[in-house]
Amino acid sequence: MDNPAEYKIGLVIYPGMTQLDITGPQQVFSLMPNTKVYCLWKALEPVTSSDNLTILPTTTFADSPPLDVLCVPGGPGQVEMMRDGEVLEFLQQQSQTAKYITSVCTGSLILAAAGLLQGYRAACHWAFRDQLAILGVEVVTERVAIDRNRITGGGVTAGIDFGLAIAAHLCGEQTAKIIQLLMEYNPAPPFNVGSPEKAGQTLVQQVQKIGEQLIAASLQQTKETAKLLGLHL
Repeated sequence: MDNPAEYKIGLVIYPGMTQLDITGPQQVFSLMPNTKVYCLWKALEPVTSSDNLTILPTTTFADSPPLDVLCVPGGPGQVEMMRDGEVLEFLQQQSQTAKYITSVCTGSLILAAAGLLQGYRAACHWAFRDQLAILGVEVVTERVAIDRNRITGGGVTAGIDFGLAIAAHLCGEQTAKIIQLLMEYNPAPPFNVGSPEKAGQTLVQQVQKIGEQLIAASLQQTKETAKLLGLHL
């Protein structure tokens, strides 16, 4: 697993994120050689995820070095992040030098709000794909979408697939394969309903009903963001 390059990966964390969007990729990144992973937020106080897991930032936005990989997770807190000027400014600043600008789940909506995904193919959680399209992004249904230096993962669990794709890009396919085996990443879900295409309309509607308040709030913010970006609805 030797690799002479040294990489800096920045994981943006924020209140209300989905922790697996970050902890899945972080597990992969922690096994990459010559790699430094930063958990980034405005301050160093604990950040609480949507499922009440507390994560400690390791570096503030102000102290972040130039990053090779910039990664943004999704989660219910994404709505607030789409209108947070400090967050959007940090993403725009880092995007000027980062080798890869990336996201998992609805983190792609935050990247799009920062003006960083327009004209690219990108993935998103299935319940928010239509909203990502409103922001001028070519939305795909792939688990991991790669378009030039934009790499985006689908919903939540796709973060592990995403992390392995990043590992392959930075360290080579053989290293990524070693990491996958180390993690025993060999998914065999008990039910074949992990995407709307497989789940069927009845189950999809039940899940949409559960998340209707978040979906509605996100849609409202997406429309406001589209106007700010000068996009025609």
